[in-house]
Amino acid sequence: MVTSLFRHERIKTTKTKAQAVRRTAERLITRAKVDSVHNRRIASSRLYDEGIVAKLFTNIGPRMKERPGGYTRIVKLGARQGDASEIVFLELVDYVLKTDEAKDKKAKKAEKKARKKEEKEKTEKADKDDKEDKEKAWRKRTEVKD
Repeated sequence: MVTSLFRHERIKTTKTKAQAVRRTAERLITRAKVDSVHNRRIASSRLYDEGIVAKLFTNIGPRMKERPGGYTRIVKLGARQGDASEIVFLELVDYVLKTDEAKDKKAKKAEKKARKKEEKEKTEKADKDDKEDKEKAWRKRTEVKD
């Protein structure tokens, strides 16, 4: 579960499991703040994925460098319907929801669409004006002089 926490930076689990995982995760993050061979070997003995060990020491550890502790947070979600055990989110403190990014992307997409629509209208108007000018010039040339 510690590996999953570092991989996804947020996991949904029961309260007791989260408290157990939290202890191990916080100790590993404290080790990851100082990148040494000894600390990497200790982390590797707990985490069985070398990619996650690398992420811990290159990404998560440096992000938590200034924090004296408390790298994880437990957010209560309520009781599970089947057995009424308390369900929580265990997440890293600096975790940011991805829905904010999705909202930003939607806003940018809408803005881009509006710009395209404006440009299309401008080009259509210019084409219409150009067509009218050509038609006037043609009429002027083909007009029978009395």
